[in-house]
Amino acid sequence: MSEPERLNRLRSVLIAPAVRPDFIAKLPSRGADVLFLDCEDAVPANAKAEARTVVTEWAPRLVEGGSTVVVRVNPVSSEWFADDIRNGLPHDVSAVVIPKIERLSDLDEAAAALDEVGLSRLGVFAGIETALGVADARLVLAHPRVVAAYFGAEDFVADMGGVRTEGNAEVAYARAQVALAGRLASVPLVDQVVTNFSDDARYRREATEARNLGYDGKLCIHPAQVPPANEAFTPSADEIDRARRLLAAYEASSAAGIAAIDFEGQMVDEPLAVQARRLLERVATDATAADAATGKARSTENTAR
Repeated sequence: MSEPERLNRLRSVLIAPAVRPDFIAKLPSRGADVLFLDCEDAVPANAKAEARTVVTEWAPRLVEGGSTVVVRVNPVSSEWFADDIRNGLPHDVSAVVIPKIERLSDLDEAAAALDEVGLSRLGVFAGIETALGVADARLVLAHPRVVAAYFGAEDFVADMGGVRTEGNAEVAYARAQVALAGRLASVPLVDQVVTNFSDDARYRREATEARNLGYDGKLCIHPAQVPPANEAFTPSADEIDRARRLLAAYEASSAAGIAAIDFEGQMVDEPLAVQARRLLERVATDATAADAATGKARSTENTAR
């Protein structure tokens, strides 16, 4: 069996309730990298079956239009999980989002369920959003079925019995712990939601913090959050130019036997060179992903014609 394909372009992940086809129909125009159809928190218990029906109808349409689509099912331990996998997961989505992952056994059970319905190629977008999930994130994210992960601050704080604040002090450790685990597992990560979607300043601040921590993108619960997410996780022209110039100067110096240089008033050695290389790698990855998405959309358009 081939390994599931990882999600590499996750700057903005826009969530929509699976019971709102009116919202879902507008998703492709919002500019998000990933469209996230939610059958869990955004769907009441008495509407789970309806959510599956909407997903099976709309996800293929979105994919045919060139969008990257993921579907969040209910937790492995829930009464709805089995039906979500059997009846609410179209074969052409890019990943299944499984919330509140805590143990390797959760992922083993999910993998078995996916394999049973012929979705062995499908990877898991893991939700790390409980105390145990954060504590064991390094083990969980190393599972071969995981292709991406997100940190869920609201559920984490609820599980801890804490209080959510704008300053994020109560989630600082957990947020960094998940970032570290993702780095060790080479799994792309998406940062927490900002529930006050009218607070643009907070969203921009958190997105910058998340990028600085090593996250690859941020969850969006409103279309207005998509542009700042894309902006925060896209290196600017000035950043790209400086990284290229820094590397050129550093590599020339290294070739001459000097391992630390003064670059525009800053001491630069190998760690800073690594940071510059990673930034340029991100730019190359984003460009490749963007080209692939454009090609997919054009192919779909030509087929439709």
